[in-house]
Amino acid sequence: MAHWTVIGAGRIGGALQARAAQHHRPLTLLGRHDDWQALQAPPGAPILVCTRNDDLPAVLARVPVARHGDLVFVQNGMLRPWLAAHGLADATRGLLFFAVQRRGAPLDLGPPSPFCGPHAAAVVAELSALDVPAEVVDRPTFAAWELEKLLWNCIFGLLCQAHACAVGDVLTAHAAELGALTAELLPVAARALDVPVDAAAVLAGLVAYSAAIADNRAAVKEWPWRNGWFVAEAERQGVALPVHARLCQLAGV
Repeated sequence: MAHWTVIGAGRIGGALQARAAQHHRPLTLLGRHDDWQALQAPPGAPILVCTRNDDLPAVLARVPVARHGDLVFVQNGMLRPWLAAHGLADATRGLLFFAVQRRGAPLDLGPPSPFCGPHAAAVVAELSALDVPAEVVDRPTFAAWELEKLLWNCIFGLLCQAHACAVGDVLTAHAAELGALTAELLPVAARALDVPVDAAAVLAGLVAYSAAIADNRAAVKEWPWRNGWFVAEAERQGVALPVHARLCQLAGV
């Protein structure tokens, strides 16, 4: 790929720019205060959007309509309703399985980050050139990963905040609540995403991932896109979330 663009000069965008420089790869990083004239280029090259979810409307407003098809969304949380509402249901999506602990820190690499959609191959090729593991997956496979990451963020964020503890403490001291909350939220997300699930396998995957980052302390974030989505979707489906409600009260959210 000759060139690509990253929108969002935060931890992720900055780390990708630094890694691209180390590998002598071209990358344009655009922050909110920069001139986005570079996006006036003809369509065809991917634009990786690494902003917060709440910044997406402002980003979309600044990107030329002709380039909307080049946008690649890597945000956590339930993006599907927002994407569909803005004519982006078929946009390229990705889940970043790497972390940046603080602004200016290098990438902390994990398993391959999955991407699907029109620009998936181009993004995976560029990340691979930066020695960042990534892979192209089909839509059903991506949906399964999307479900699991959404669950992890919402479940461990809530349990860590409710009990003022780290991820590892959830596994050892609050395993019963972990199981109950997973059993309550999983069917809601599975129906919404139309993903067949093996509940025992999903819980085992959440536990295995959490055990590898036991010192991490998650929290409830981006309510409308994460836990708040579960509340709204459960209401739409006509199901109750008593475990989630009790823990939200305990967590003060």
